[in-house]
Amino acid sequence: MAVTDEAILRIKAMIRSGELQPGDRLPPEKELSDALGLSRSSLREAVKALEIIRVLDVRRGDGTYVTSLTPDLLLDALSFAVDIHQDSSMLELFEVRRILEPAAATLAAPRTKPSDVEHLLGLLTQVHGTTSVDDLVAHDRVFHRYIAELSGNAYLTSFLETLSSSTLRARVWRGLSEEGSVDRTLIEHHAIVDALRRGDAALAAALAAAHATVHIDGVVGWLRRAMG
Repeated sequence: MAVTDEAILRIKAMIRSGELQPGDRLPPEKELSDALGLSRSSLREAVKALEIIRVLDVRRGDGTYVTSLTPDLLLDALSFAVDIHQDSSMLELFEVRRILEPAAATLAAPRTKPSDVEHLLGLLTQVHGTTSVDDLVAHDRVFHRYIAELSGNAYLTSFLETLSSSTLRARVWRGLSEEGSVDRTLIEHHAIVDALRRGDAALAAALAAAHATVHIDGVVGWLRRAMG
């Protein structure tokens, strides 16, 4: 095992054991390297690597801290990997979204309160026949993110947001070439909100699955044609 990799594993073990908590400051470099039996250079490289994936936060002149380790922060590095995927790998990412969005609706249904329903309906009133494609895509993203947040699963919410942001451009271009996208999206979204209002998890999941299947398959078809 590379010395840097060993240093990364040692720091991870300290976090997993609770020796280092979110927000804690790491001991000074020399003290930590001596405690772990590692060279200062290997420890320094490990800290750089963990900073990139948002596990550690290096504050110049202050020290190195463990981040909050929240899902949105830890999945931030994943968004970079997702964004650089192209061609056929994008199709696989769409398939993952098609699986996860109904799961989010299933978890959200029993947790949805009247105030949540009002909020979702308020989002729908912002969309109309003259809504631009860019605004429609933005609305769709906000709508589905709110439902994901209602699921109570922070990792699911962050992962879906990552997958959604990586595909915005494809969704916009698809919308530009398709008629009736606004009316259809509103009808489907209203149906999902009604199922959530009733607390019907099975129906909410089925409607979310149908919406995701039609919507995502359309984008997938566009991508396949674009890739020739």
